[in-house]
Amino acid sequence: MLYSKYIGGVLLIKIKKKALKSYTFIDLFCGLGAFRLALESFGAKCLFSSEINEQVAETYNQNFKTYPSGDITKIKTMDIPKHDILCAGFPCQPFSISGKKLGFLDTRGTLFFEILRIAKQHKPKIILLENVKNLKTHDDGKTYLIIKNSLEAIGYTVFSDILNASDFKIPQYRERIYIVAVKNDFSNKQFIYPGIKKKKQVIDILDDKVDDKYTISRPDIHILKTHNTRSNKIEKIGYLNKGGQGERIYSTYGQAITISAQGGGAGAKTGLYSVDGIVRKLTPNECRKLMGFPLTYKFSASDAQACKQFGNSIVVDVLQYIIKELIEIYEL
Repeated sequence: MLYSKYIGGVLLIKIKKKALKSYTFIDLFCGLGAFRLALESFGAKCLFSSEINEQVAETYNQNFKTYPSGDITKIKTMDIPKHDILCAGFPCQPFSISGKKLGFLDTRGTLFFEILRIAKQHKPKIILLENVKNLKTHDDGKTYLIIKNSLEAIGYTVFSDILNASDFKIPQYRERIYIVAVKNDFSNKQFIYPGIKKKKQVIDILDDKVDDKYTISRPDIHILKTHNTRSNKIEKIGYLNKGGQGERIYSTYGQAITISAQGGGAGAKTGLYSVDGIVRKLTPNECRKLMGFPLTYKFSASDAQACKQFGNSIVVDVLQYIIKELIEIYEL
């Protein structure tokens, strides 16, 4: 059984756990280690990881007993071990709708070329990349085209699709672009992305006991309607103050809004939900489940920092479904 047995999505994959036991990978911009959890759940071995944010690196080390290398721009290619799979959730802020959308004009946007540098030298069989949905349309599609053309130029066939976590048994509306690049001399088969699975709702991942500190008790709370029918959509049922960002109240019988590393308001980062008539934020543990991390995963003692770190991460379930397709299509 995979990590999925212990996560919010309860993903059940009918495939051998050690299918990738002979495969190695590197985890660039590793964050909390979503790629690592997904690949290790199939038996692959991590040889190298990098993360520039020290607080995130501490969380990674706490869980994997490995402190990631730091700034990838300062690490020589020859110091990175040869590997079969390169995975990277490279910085998304330069392409995010909530950011300034500077793309490659932002120094963080140029970090893709660090991925290219490493891939050009080590030529892994497969490259797995994740970023915000807006990467596909940024600068009228020119940014994505640069990425695609650059990978093709060093010998890869590139596939991409925008997947929503809520379509993979995780009740969070979280659209992200997932790029799969396959080395041409490894295989000429076409990659096919996983299809939609049965959906779950926020109510399925709620903690049984929640501290009162997450409760929002204010005179300007406005509940507009009740909603107690399971839904595959985000169901807004009220608001507080003027109903701006972080001030909207949602039903737990629908999907969660995207967990964000930024954003303000009373429901900053998680959104507000009406739970048994009580309006509250989600707990860090509920955020953990909405990102598909195992129950054993240890996270920051600071609520704000934990939610921020999860908001910057990748949903483990979606990665597992993609890897499952890779295993089956390319007979890994």
